[in-house]
Amino acid sequence: MDDEPGIVRALGINLKALGYQIEAAADGEDALRKAADHRPDAVILDLGLPGIDGIDVIRGLRGWTTVPIIVLSVREAEREKIAALDAGADDYVTKPFGMGELLARLRAALRRELEPDAEVPVVVTPAFIIDLAVKRVTKGDQEIKLTPTEWGIVEVLVRNQGKLVSQTQLLKEVWGPQYGEETNYLRVFIAQVRRKLEPQPSNPRYFLTEPGMGYRFENPV
Repeated sequence: MDDEPGIVRALGINLKALGYQIEAAADGEDALRKAADHRPDAVILDLGLPGIDGIDVIRGLRGWTTVPIIVLSVREAEREKIAALDAGADDYVTKPFGMGELLARLRAALRRELEPDAEVPVVVTPAFIIDLAVKRVTKGDQEIKLTPTEWGIVEVLVRNQGKLVSQTQLLKEVWGPQYGEETNYLRVFIAQVRRKLEPQPSNPRYFLTEPGMGYRFENPV
């Protein structure tokens, strides 16, 4: 679902070549209708659709489906990206984008959706091991003591491995539903988590910042 015919054509060619079946929508209303009729496995959505805007399309979809939603947006639209993530989008790709990046994010989103029970309670990285079941982190033979807030941040990010978690979502899940604007809390505690877990806290490999957007846990093994 995109408002630029060239992007729609390029996406269609690449996705069909990889064996995907696609349905393109011309505007927000058409997007919601086609999603209801065809029940897609994933949605790629431009925020600048004519008619109903992209944020309202996300809200409309989230009223009845958990289908992965990947948002396409221009580089300057940080506020819109945050609004999209808070409305229920799973990830975003910034225009202009590489087709390889978009396809990789699509594959990751589909894996999370199609294999919801594939989560392993123990996450092993070259630097540390996180045991979600017993809430324990170890580096070699040493257990790393995390505060409850630090553990809350780690758990949310690890359970959403590879997925961008917005600042608002992270605040609400760790501190509570009344929070959402206190981004300074996140900067302080993310820095503490990095000092305890990252091999090079100033050049993190695992707990990554998406400036102005949120945070992402990656395990580049």
